Amino acid sequence: MGWNSLGLTHDFMRRHVQPGDLCIDATAGRGRDTVLLAKLTGPAGRVIALDIQPAALEATRALAEQEGVSGQVEVRLLGHQEIHRVAREGTVSCIAFNLGWLPGGDHRLHTTVETTIPALEQSLALLRPGGVLSLCIYYGKENGYRERDRVLEWLAGVDSRAYSVIAIGFPNRKNDPPLPVFILREG
Repeated sequence: MGWNSLGLTHDFMRRHVQPGDLCIDATAGRGRDTVLLAKLTGPAGRVIALDIQPAALEATRALAEQEGVSGQVEVRLLGHQEIHRVAREGTVSCIAFNLGWLPGGDHRLHTTVETTIPALEQSLALLRPGGVLSLCIYYGKENGYRERDRVLEWLAGVDSRAYSVIAIGFPNRKNDPPLPVFILREG
């Protein structure tokens, strides 16, 4: 495991996702989380990958095909704020988010607090008891700190009787290192 945001989030997913699970990659990007989730859920599982950029979905499809997991991956051209449309409440084992922009893509296109907070709210309801949410907050540059700050503020208000929220920082790293956050639904 790498001691960086991606290594920590992937380790978290490996510890919580089981064969046969339903998972959602709410921000497909280049497909790395989608493929990892598909490998973890196995042929009996299902992963739904969402993104608003066709290039992200094409990259995700291609990587899933290359890695031999395309049979359990479904990609949808849909913003994460519409996540409630892809699964029933209480049925999802893991939801992955990477906030920011498409790696290697146009930095003017990025997630915003206006869509991210509703997506996170909906996601909590979708999680099954014992389900988890992995959130990696990329910030700085074009999308600034507004989304990071508002999401961290929102996380502080999540009901502690129903969910545990763990946020990790890297105070000795420069250049706005991404912040991994993990949410576990009790039960």
